[in-house]
Amino acid sequence: MVTVKFNLTYFLINHNVWPEGPQYMDTFSLNYCIDMMLGELYVITFVTAIKITFDFLKEQKRVTDLEKSQLETELLFLKSQISPHFFFNTLNNIYSLSVEKSNKTPKVVIKLAELMRYMLYETKNKRQTLENEIMCIQNYLDLERIRNDERLEVDMSISGDIHDKEIAPILLLTFIENAFKHGVNKNTGKVKITIDFKIKDNILDFKVSNPMPEITKHKENFKISSGIGIENVKKRLELGYNKNDYKLSFKNKKNIFVVRLVIKVSEPN
Repeated sequence: MVTVKFNLTYFLINHNVWPEGPQYMDTFSLNYCIDMMLGELYVITFVTAIKITFDFLKEQKRVTDLEKSQLETELLFLKSQISPHFFFNTLNNIYSLSVEKSNKTPKVVIKLAELMRYMLYETKNKRQTLENEIMCIQNYLDLERIRNDERLEVDMSISGDIHDKEIAPILLLTFIENAFKHGVNKNTGKVKITIDFKIKDNILDFKVSNPMPEITKHKENFKISSGIGIENVKKRLELGYNKNDYKLSFKNKKNIFVVRLVIKVSEPN
C-alpha cells in the first residue's frame, strides 16, 4: 500500500513525495514508510470507529423496536385472556338461568351482547375513554342485578370530571368481576358491593369492596389476591404504565375485601 502510494505520487504528481515532511523526499525511506503507515492507520481507525458507532446505534434501534413489538404483543395477549375469562363466567350464569327457565334469560343475553360488542370492537387501542369504561361497567352491573335480583345491593358513586380521560381498557372491570366472583357467588343472603370513582385532575382513585367469602378456605385463597384476572391486571399495569403512574393495593378490613387503584388517567391525544 505504501509502495503504491509512493510510486503514484512520484510519477503522477510530484517528485517530492513527502511535501509535508521535514525535508525534500524523492526516495523511498524508512521514515517515509513509517509516517505513511501511521497516517493510513489513523484514517482506518477513524473510519472504523464511525462505522462501529453507526452499527451500534442501528442495533440499539433494532433492539428497542423489538422490545416495543414484544411489549405490544404481550399486552394484546393479556387483554385477549380477559375477555374469554369474563365470557366463560357469564355464559355459565346464562346456562344456570336457562336451566331454571328463568324469564331473566333474554335480558341477560342482551346485556351480554352489549358487553361482547364493546370488548370486541372498542378495546383494541391501548387506551379507552373513562366514560366508555364506566358505561361498560354499568352494563356488567345491570347484568349482575338481573341475575342476583334482590339479594344484591350495588352502591356505585362517581365524583369529579370523567370527561377527556383515558385508561387501559377492561382494567377496572376485572376488579369488579373479581368482587362478584368472591363476594357474591361465594356468599349467601344479601350482599353489598361498593364501587367508588374519584377523579381529581388527571388522577383516578378507584375502590371496590366486597364481603369476604364465608368458607374459611376461600378466605385463605382470597388473601393471596391471585387468580387469572388479578394477576393479569398486575401484569398489564407493569407493562402498560410507568411504575410511578399507579399504585395498586389490597386490604382486608373487618371481613370486607377492598381493592384500591390510584392511577394516572391521560388526556386523549
